[in-house]
Amino acid sequence: MALDLEEQEQLAALKGWWKDNGNLVLGLITAVALGFAGWQGWHWYQRSQGLEASALYEALSKATQASDSKGVRDAAGALAENYSRTLYASMGALASARFHYDRKDEKTAKAQLQWVIERSKFDDLRDIARLRLAAILLDEKSYDEALKQLEAKHGDPFIAQFAALKGDILAAKAQTEEAKTAYRLALERADKGNEQFRVSVQLRLDAL
Repeated sequence: MALDLEEQEQLAALKGWWKDNGNLVLGLITAVALGFAGWQGWHWYQRSQGLEASALYEALSKATQASDSKGVRDAAGALAENYSRTLYASMGALASARFHYDRKDEKTAKAQLQWVIERSKFDDLRDIARLRLAAILLDEKSYDEALKQLEAKHGDPFIAQFAALKGDILAAKAQTEEAKTAYRLALERADKGNEQFRVSVQLRLDAL
């Protein structure tokens, strides 16, 4: 009887506890379940977005190989509009910029590079876009605009490239001493294994 009485007391205590805390426990369980479902749904959405963006980027690549201007514009536009946060959108804009630049459409090329600079969340790709845009502006003799692109904060792996291009722009502006300083920085920060780049910069420095 003592055991039965103890069990009854425990049951009564459990019922009392449940009465006081049951709604809270059910709420926590529901919140955890909803959180897990949301987490799963988000990852499914991310995977789905990645697959769709990948397919569009592949279509863009095929269009560039086929010199299909409309195909390039359509694929790049769809990537930028619907999948702007993905890596494929930024890569697609860079590929589109190169495609249009090679066909003397500098206006579209610059617009694509500007999109990467303003919208991409990938630092390396933004740095690449700045370098390419500055090079186009140099060709157009828009020296101050080109330098403005190079003055933006950039990652350490690109210091040498930024400095070398800055040297080119300053040399074009006949600012010889400033150009020499930029070229020396490029040589100082260049990858030791990139001999072709180092030789190119040294030749430009020697020419001054």
